[in-house]
Amino acid sequence: MTAKNVDLDKTLYDLTTEYPELIDILFDIGFMGVKSPVMRESHGRQMTIRTGCGHLGIELGEAAAALRAKGFTVKE
Repeated sequence: MTAKNVDLDKTLYDLTTEYPELIDILFDIGFMGVKSPVMRESHGRQMTIRTGCGHLGIELGEAAAALRAKGFTVKE
């Protein structure tokens, strides 16, 4: 099985392009705009999981734990 690595400082656009399954996972964490292709193309090209958590009031550790629970290796 190929390792699924998520760098918290990589853009949401890049991450969701590489791992489309992240769209539903990030939505469940609280990134509501991630399901919109327009939002991923615009804001997603600048926003990272780290900055998104800050803007949305989501604990970064909780987001990382949710990603790990779905089989991702998280680079903090």
